[in-house]
Amino acid sequence: MPQAIKKNAEDRMEKALGALKRDLQTLRAGRASAAMLDRVEADYYGTPTPINQMGSISTPDSRTLIIQPWDKSALALIEKAILKSDLGLSPANDGTIIRLNIPPLTQERRADLAKSTKKFGEEAKVAIRNIRRDANDDIKKKEKGDISEDESRRHQEDVQKITDRYVAEVDKILLAKEKEIMEV
Repeated sequence: MPQAIKKNAEDRMEKALGALKRDLQTLRAGRASAAMLDRVEADYYGTPTPINQMGSISTPDSRTLIIQPWDKSALALIEKAILKSDLGLSPANDGTIIRLNIPPLTQERRADLAKSTKKFGEEAKVAIRNIRRDANDDIKKKEKGDISEDESRRHQEDVQKITDRYVAEVDKILLAKEKEIMEV
């Protein structure tokens, strides 16, 4: 039983790591990436719809994103959604596509983005620690009847080792993203 608890905790921690990676992809790191638009939603027929579901997004070069909507009537909606987003980009609409020129990041903006990565990282660490707490609680419940106190302590130490491994992985991912952001 404790093996299943540890396996479940590890699976959940892996998902928390995946969520962190997805969140960090949406941060602008000086070069164009379609993932930057993942969190931007337009009000399409009364429903908030992600832009990447409203058309194709391409990156012809490292400083440009092109959005080609499948429905031409959505151009204005997409443009408005990008302007309202926190990306700080100005869309250029030519009637068939929207072009986004990604300006180089200022040092101040790089520092702000680095702080954002830390915030995402801290959220991921909190999620991992909550998973550890849940797993330890489950192991302690098993201690009441199924396993001995020594076994319970050993399993809790195993859960702590798993937690430490995932927290170190979060730190490694954050360090790489910060380096990417601060790169001029």
